[in-house]
Amino acid sequence: MTFIKTTEQESNYTNLEDMTISEIISSINKEDITVPLAVQTALPQIEHLIEQVVIKLKKGGRLFYIGAGTSGRLGILDASECPPTFGVPYNLVIGIIAGGDQAIRKAVENAEDSTTQGWLDLIEYNISSNDVVIGIAASGTTPYVISALRHCNEQGITTGCITCNSQSPLALTAKYPIEVTVGPEFLTGSSRMKAGTAQKLILNMITTASMIQLGKVKGNKMVDMQLSNNKLVKRAINMIMSELHISEAEASVLLNKYKNVRDSITNGRK
Repeated sequence: MTFIKTTEQESNYTNLEDMTISEIISSINKEDITVPLAVQTALPQIEHLIEQVVIKLKKGGRLFYIGAGTSGRLGILDASECPPTFGVPYNLVIGIIAGGDQAIRKAVENAEDSTTQGWLDLIEYNISSNDVVIGIAASGTTPYVISALRHCNEQGITTGCITCNSQSPLALTAKYPIEVTVGPEFLTGSSRMKAGTAQKLILNMITTASMIQLGKVKGNKMVDMQLSNNKLVKRAINMIMSELHISEAEASVLLNKYKNVRDSITNGRK
């Protein structure tokens, strides 16, 4: 089967510079609507990977995302949201980007082309077979990511990937690939658009489903969230009020004492 990089194919639109703003955003929106449908076709693959993530996390392992450019940044974004949302340690879900932390803001030249650095970056975290590594690359051809997963496979470390090209080298390397073919971008080759949106949707699924399976959610509430600002404190108080059927003042007393929604509810019932 010939590998065709659909993320690099010619846009379905041309003469973009002649479009009005209305035409531009309407066209982008038309393309974006197709993304959730593309993700839907990959739900079985997504489920299989999440099952592996849950198994490893329940055994004390960690989840790693590794990518370059937009893909790397999206992995870091998802990882960074887990502690405040679910109250888990910052070293449970870890995002790694080619070129290091400086690449989060500014592109690092040739970083994604290295066939050795990805594995070296993982080694810094004492990665082991207890962990899961998910490579993220819209193209599915990023050497930094592919080589890292190959080393992981050799070491018996569970590997998955998120890519937007079917039968890509990355998908063929990962043990649990997720392939979401979103087709050509509105702006030819700009995979930060539909491909990036698809990756973000999938990342949302992976960590949210995993954390629910780990017991970090009660009902539909983030009972282990970090109370890092006034908005979240207010949300916490409302959760306690709703769960225990008590006044705002009583809920505030519990929260001030136990500093956590789950503990406040548990002790409030005693």
